[in-house]
Amino acid sequence: MNTLSANEAKTQFGDMLLKVQRAPVQINKNGKPVAVVVSMVEYENIEALKLQFLQSRVTQAKKDIKAGNTTDGGSFFDALEESLLD
Repeated sequence: MNTLSANEAKTQFGDMLLKVQRAPVQINKNGKPVAVVVSMVEYENIEALKLQFLQSRVTQAKKDIKAGNTTDGGSFFDALEESLLD
């Protein structure tokens, strides 16, 4: 992945736009990564994957509910709290 400082991204904005058409570009500020710039196509692919993942989770949740594979909220949070304390 290409990396630019925030100042380079600002002064070379047009060049950066060309670079992101090939691969994401990481932007660093004070030597630390703060952002990644991606092409619109890449962004749309990421959003589509997120939607697909959420839809699969909803489908699974509906199957679980139909099969009676559920738990009450109190039990869920008690188990979660226990696992965090271990």
